[in-house]
Amino acid sequence: MNDVASPPPTAPVTDALPLKPRGKVLAVTSGKGGVGKTFVSANLAAALAKRGYKVLVLDADLGLANLDVVLNLYPKITLHDVFTGKAKLEDAVLPAPGGFSVLLAGSGMVEYSRLTPEVRGEFLRIMESLVPHYDVVLLDTGAGISDVVLFAVSLASEVLMVATPEPTSLTDAYATIKVLVGQQQRQTVRLIVNQSARPGSGAAITKQLQQVLDRFVVSEPGRGVKLVHQGDIPTDPEVRQAIMRRQLLMQAVPTCPAAQAIQHIAGTLQQDVIPRP
Repeated sequence: MNDVASPPPTAPVTDALPLKPRGKVLAVTSGKGGVGKTFVSANLAAALAKRGYKVLVLDADLGLANLDVVLNLYPKITLHDVFTGKAKLEDAVLPAPGGFSVLLAGSGMVEYSRLTPEVRGEFLRIMESLVPHYDVVLLDTGAGISDVVLFAVSLASEVLMVATPEPTSLTDAYATIKVLVGQQQRQTVRLIVNQSARPGSGAAITKQLQQVLDRFVVSEPGRGVKLVHQGDIPTDPEVRQAIMRRQLLMQAVPTCPAAQAIQHIAGTLQQDVIPRP
């Protein structure tokens, strides 16, 4: 199921949210920028494709998109062209290295950094057209709690929060989770600790963050939010080398520790939330 297929023409806009059964749409997000969120999205997509899933990564960072840089792609058509009616959706979906598909956003599009009714409507229309045709859709969102980021996350059945062990990253991750619980009544958030310094540190970080959430955050009266430790990605010099070469780590050095960790995370997602292809 690794073949890349173009989606059908776009469907009409409706008020309903797109189909998102358990594990169908995953939002990869973060409280702070620069924690490796797009790196995780792209390489996790490759790991899931390797497991037989038909995967699409949608660059939902509408203002500061950089998925194209990570994948070394030079798109002639982006989400901007689809939004403005200059191109058809099926022409904007591209094959990516690693056996998955991508829908890229243009960088520096200020008009898409705010959630206007037009942006919301176009985003919904695109999602409704794409989601039924893939086993997994990964939304590579922006960082933080802007209205565009929160709207993209609201379309996902599961949230993958990427953080590093740095205090600022964890503080912003906590703040973002608090908003997701308050606004979207999220009861589960899955934590991926990137640049983990030592084995087991991510589990300890998750436990500490869970204690803070138990004390200060509830999804509804009498019910807390569960933080799931989805996995760690260790600090690995091969990661920087792959990024500088604009290559997928999963393709460039699939046996390095970081790549093995991403493969493990793909396996835990398959076991926990994503139906088998």
